[in-house]
Amino acid sequence: MLSETIISKGYQTVVPAKIRKAHKITPGDVLEWSDTEKGIIVQPRKKRTFQDIIGLIKTEGLPDAVELKKRIQKGEKI
Repeated sequence: MLSETIISKGYQTVVPAKIRKAHKITPGDVLEWSDTEKGIIVQPRKKRTFQDIIGLIKTEGLPDAVELKKRIQKGEKI
């Protein structure tokens, strides 16, 4: 999909609507710009939501907060 935009005097540009919709780019998302030998690559980086990070940390087998506090109070290393 080929689209073009004009760079403003303040070096700003607009992401074309077709590209915004196709890649679900919304306000607050970041566009990462990479300079390569073949040219410029622009990739969206979505902002992370709480739902995105749920489950990233494995907690199975770890003691709960109360148990950890007891161990710390006893001087045990965690």
